[in-house]
Amino acid sequence: MMRFYHIHSSLGALLLALIACFGCAPQEPGIDSLIYADELVSYSAGDGAGYGQTHLPGVVLGAPQGAGPMAGSLDVLSLGAGGEIVIAFTSTPIIDGPGDDFIVFENAFHVAGNDEDTWVELAEVSVSMDGQIWHTYPCQTIDGPEESWSGCAGWNPVLPIESVDTLGDLGGDRFDLADLGVTQARYIRIRDLSTQSIAPTAGFDLDAVAAIHHP
Repeated sequence: MMRFYHIHSSLGALLLALIACFGCAPQEPGIDSLIYADELVSYSAGDGAGYGQTHLPGVVLGAPQGAGPMAGSLDVLSLGAGGEIVIAFTSTPIIDGPGDDFIVFENAFHVAGNDEDTWVELAEVSVSMDGQIWHTYPCQTIDGPEESWSGCAGWNPVLPIESVDTLGDLGGDRFDLADLGVTQARYIRIRDLSTQSIAPTAGFDLDAVAAIHHP
């Protein structure tokens, strides 16, 4: 009788745990499950571009090389004012999963250590499955709180990937395919939105793009 009671008590505890977690948010994939863009499709330099071009295509492919919230990474490609780049995930597409689906990494940083004063260089982000039909995230570049830049890339600092344990700590700008009604994408297009240029580091500085959800 004691053994019978123990089994049913264990089943009861499991049932209670399942009930308690009903509606819980799915656990986010870990950093080790990220995959990275692996092909440079096209690059059109804007005014004041130049930095990082000698290291193409590798400088924009693979994992990010974040330098932390106080200093932007130097392992980047400067697009220049109005510059544009298209990169691709050739091995497997990004797919729509729970929450955000991919991350764009730039080299934003907090000026003089002040987390209320961030050096940003914003860009518009678009996605495509075939490289022909594009879907673009709305991005407003007006001055204001950081929340007003949601939909843009280029405003969240990136930490060194080896120094963090979770995606939430890694940084970068995250995007959800569901916001555009898209279920999968292979191509990411990033277009700089700046209007001023100081060569050779003008415009959005691309470090990397990572897929959170993929087959």
